[in-house]
Amino acid sequence: MASRLSITTTVFKPSENQSWLGSAHGTDNADPITLDGDSFLTTFTDGVIPSGVVLGKVTATSKYRQYSNAASDGTQTAVGMLLTTVDLGGVTSAVVEDVTAALYWHGEVIEANLPTNHGLDSAGKTDLALIRFV
Repeated sequence: MASRLSITTTVFKPSENQSWLGSAHGTDNADPITLDGDSFLTTFTDGVIPSGVVLGKVTATSKYRQYSNAASDGTQTAVGMLLTTVDLGGVTSAVVEDVTAALYWHGEVIEANLPTNHGLDSAGKTDLALIRFV
């Protein structure tokens, strides 16, 4: 007897806003990464991390967290930006799972259109030498 397929509907929230991208250049070369889900909840309490957030790589785990110039775990160096919005889901659970995402590391960014709490500062701009900020 053949098994039947069931239909699943997923609603994504909120709608994507990539107005911070200055061009399509670099969007086809984004690197796959793993986000340390729990680390984002203090800043993004609803579990939705908007595209354009600046990221750093944790040396010990090779997972990505939000860039912080004041950190000492590897994330004090900006390595790129979140290319697409990520919904961590399960925010009400005790532990938020790590999720895969895309790292935008070269191209053009319209700084004025970055999302709230993006984390970019002058040191981060220096680190992101392959991104042109306009």
